[in-house]
Amino acid sequence: MPALMLQGTGSNVGKSMLVAGLCRAALRRGIRVAPFKPQNMSNNAAVTADGGEIGRAQALQARACGLESMTDMNPVLLKPESDMGAQVILQGQRIATTQARDYGGLRERLMAGVLESFERLKASHDLVLVEGAGSPAEVNLRARDIANMGFARAADVPVVLAGDIDRGGVIAQVVGTQAVIDPEDAVLVKGFLINKFRGDPRLFDDGYALIEATTGWRGFGVLPWFRDAHLLPAEDALDLPRRSRDRGLKVVCLALSRIANFDDLDPLVQEPGVSLSMIGPGEVIPGDADLVILPGSKSTRGDLAFLRAQGWDVDLAAHVRRGGHVLGICGGYQMLGRSIADPGGIEGPAGRDPGLGLLEVDSVMTPDKRLTRVCATHAASGLPIEGYEIHIGRTEGPDCARPFAHLDAAPEGATSADGRVTGSYLHGLFADDAFRAAWLEGLGVPRSGQRYGAKVEAVLDALADHMEAHLDVEGLLALAR
Repeated sequence: MPALMLQGTGSNVGKSMLVAGLCRAALRRGIRVAPFKPQNMSNNAAVTADGGEIGRAQALQARACGLESMTDMNPVLLKPESDMGAQVILQGQRIATTQARDYGGLRERLMAGVLESFERLKASHDLVLVEGAGSPAEVNLRARDIANMGFARAADVPVVLAGDIDRGGVIAQVVGTQAVIDPEDAVLVKGFLINKFRGDPRLFDDGYALIEATTGWRGFGVLPWFRDAHLLPAEDALDLPRRSRDRGLKVVCLALSRIANFDDLDPLVQEPGVSLSMIGPGEVIPGDADLVILPGSKSTRGDLAFLRAQGWDVDLAAHVRRGGHVLGICGGYQMLGRSIADPGGIEGPAGRDPGLGLLEVDSVMTPDKRLTRVCATHAASGLPIEGYEIHIGRTEGPDCARPFAHLDAAPEGATSADGRVTGSYLHGLFADDAFRAAWLEGLGVPRSGQRYGAKVEAVLDALADHMEAHLDVEGLLALAR
C-alpha cells in the first residue's frame, strides 16, 4: 500500500500542518488516507476512539482525513515530565517513565509497536501520510532513531524534506541535511519543498535552483505563508498567541512550565468578545483580568512550585479579592485545592504539598490513569458538554457538593461558595458551541454565533487549496509507493 513521509530540516518547520493539508487534498480526491507519526513528543494529547492517547497534531490530521483518531496513528508518544525524563506512551497506553539517557533501551520494543501500527494502517487505507519528528540531520541520534530515517528505512517509505525559509538559512538547511545523513538514508529522499515564504516566491528562484542542482533532489514547490495557520489547534505551547486582541473579556492563562492539553484555549481565542493572553515566567497577572485560567499540567506539583516561584499565587489571591473569576482545568483544578498528595511518587518525588487554597478540595495522585471521552451536563445551565478526561488522581472535598458538571449522574468538578472559582477535569469543553456561548454569556460576553468545528473544517479546506495552488500536490502523491 502507498505511503509517503514528510520530514523536516528542523522542529516547527510546519510538518504537522503540511501533512494535514496533504491529507485533506488526498481525501478530496476520493483516496482513503490516514495520518501516521511514528514518534511524537508533546504534552498536548488527544483521547482516541479506541481509548488511548496520541499527539494532538495527529488528531487534527485524522480530522483532515475524515477519520476518528486512533492510537495506531501515533504509536509512540513521549510526554515530558522534566528536562531529563518523559512518560512513554506505546499504542495509547503508558508503559514507562524514563530518563533521556535510558530511552535507547526501549528502542526495539517501541520500533516493533511502530511497525505493527503502520502495517495495520496500510492494510485498511489506500494511502498513509507519515510525519517525521525533529530532523534527520540529528545524526547523533540515528542509531536509536524510530521517528525519521530509522523508520523510513525499516518501512521502506519515500521521503520529502521540508525546509522553513521564515527562519532564514533554508538553503543550508536542505543542502546540509543531505551532507550529514547516511548515504543509504539519502537515497530515500525523493525531493524537497520550501515552507513559510513571505513575499514574492519568485525572488527565491535562484536559491531553489541551487538546492536542486546541489542535492539532485526534485523540488515540489515553495509554499507561501498560510495566514490562517493560527486558527488550527496548536500542538506546541510556543505557538500559542501571546494576546488574541485588546478588547473584550480579559482572560489570562498561566503558561506553566509543563503546560498540557492547552488546545482547550483554541475556541476562546477565536471568540470576538474575548481577549486571551498567555502570562509567561517573570510576568504578573494583570490587575484588570476578568478570568484567570490554570491549564492542565504534566507535572502538577512541579508546576505548582513553578507558579509560586513566579509570584502568581499572590497575584491569584489578589485577583480573587478583587472579585475576579478563576477556572482550573485538570492539573490546574488540583492546584486550586487545599493540598496535592503523591504518596507513590507517580509524577515525581513522593510527598504532599499545600495547594492554593482557593477551593475546599484535596487531591491524591493514584496509579490509574483516567483516559476517556465523555458527555457531561453542565450543572448551572443544564447544557451538554462533550469533552475528554486524561488525568491521574482523584479530588474530593466540600466544594465538590457544588459541581461544575454531572457525569453519568455523578458530580464532576467543584465550585467555591461565592461561585467565582471553579475546577474541572474536563478537557475540550469550550469546543462545544452551545456551552461555550452560554458560559461566556454568564461572564458578560454577548453570543457571537461562532461555530468552532465548522471553522476548523473551513481552514483545513483553505489549507488544502493553498497547497494545491503552490505545490505539486499531484507529484507528491505520485511519489507514494
